[in-house]
Amino acid sequence: MTALLLDVGNSRLKWGVFEDGEIHRTGHIALANVREKGLSVLTTKLPRKADVVFASNVAGTSFGTRLSGVVGMHCNADVHFARSERRGWGITNSYRQPRLLGVDRWVAMIGAFAEVKSACLVVDAGTAVTLDAIDREGNHLGGQIIPGVETMLNALASAASDIPEVKASPKPSADDLKMFGRNTAAAVREGAYNAVAGAIDRATKVLQSSGYRPKVVLTGGGASRILGALAKEPLHRPNLVLFGLSHMLENDQ
Repeated sequence: MTALLLDVGNSRLKWGVFEDGEIHRTGHIALANVREKGLSVLTTKLPRKADVVFASNVAGTSFGTRLSGVVGMHCNADVHFARSERRGWGITNSYRQPRLLGVDRWVAMIGAFAEVKSACLVVDAGTAVTLDAIDREGNHLGGQIIPGVETMLNALASAASDIPEVKASPKPSADDLKMFGRNTAAAVREGAYNAVAGAIDRATKVLQSSGYRPKVVLTGGGASRILGALAKEPLHRPNLVLFGLSHMLENDQ
């Protein structure tokens, strides 16, 4: 079976081809680019043939409908969308209304637990940063959602007249003392990095103090910016959602 996997986030769309037990031919495109130029800017990058298309979509129902029609026709394949469930693939959802859990979080948890098979903290660093805790039996303990680094930077520039627009750098300085910025832009940037890294470190510490030994599994477009700032070295899995989708396909329930 050849499957085209799609991870449709808030800011980017990622894809990969799953074949013979492996994901290859991965790529990504900014959603703003797709919305501005049309879905043809995406389909020119995708394979023409696939047996199935399997997607995780948090960009809205309207975009998902358009995507399904265009990509399905391009690949001559049925398009299916993952949904958050009460339980499945080793994970038990903690939400009273399971479908209200973001499907990207659900699929990322499935992917992370399939690999580590133990307690873990799944962190997806993108437009928003999500943190989801799982115990060693696969029970979702709950999660957190905080603004991502770029979201924080944009919010401060909009809300405070004396704070300039600040761009996120590829990653924070390796020199710990440089977390204390010597100009406003640096102070804002380092503060955003520290807020995200601090949230992850505290979540890890709370889990440890409660008797868990979580592995931190980090994914998302902003992951590289915080990799070196965490107290506990994480497992960096850039294609975690794609891996989760492939695991769901291989172990269809």
